[in-house]
Amino acid sequence: MSDPFTNLVEKTGRDMPAWIAIVGSSGLEKHGQIVAWLKSEHGLTHGFANGIAQAYLNRGASTDADDLVAAQYAGAKAALRPVYGGLVAAALALGDDVEVAPKKTGVSLRRSKQFALIEVPSAARVQLGLQLKGVEATERLRAGNTMCSHRVVLTGVDEIDDELRGWLREAYARA
Repeated sequence: MSDPFTNLVEKTGRDMPAWIAIVGSSGLEKHGQIVAWLKSEHGLTHGFANGIAQAYLNRGASTDADDLVAAQYAGAKAALRPVYGGLVAAALALGDDVEVAPKKTGVSLRRSKQFALIEVPSAARVQLGLQLKGVEATERLRAGNTMCSHRVVLTGVDEIDDELRGWLREAYARA
């Protein structure tokens, strides 16, 4: 997966170290305050503001997004990396406010709140969790839990079809 901040300089005129320094001089220390300030004072999109806020608050920690994703798709799970890439591409196509936030065990897709979660629970499948409360479960769109109301199991890129993109779009619209 490519770095979601590769076009940060092109879109904002500054690189990540410069933004971290700007946030540092603001005196703000809470994530929500930093995001709101970057959006209102600097006109950044939510995705860039959120990413900069996370980078600022995580400075010095080893939470490199590429390393987190690489660890999830290491070894026997490596063959599923293209499924992950396809899901991220589909999510990013929904709007410039989509945030891709890798964590230790999954990758959160956020807007103003999380609308989907990509996990790789085994070497045989990727699981896409979706926030679609009120939507009836089907054989493919299975009931989920409190973290994600529904889940879809994928074993190949070809399963990222129009139906799945529709569910992803609906979850995005609700976030």
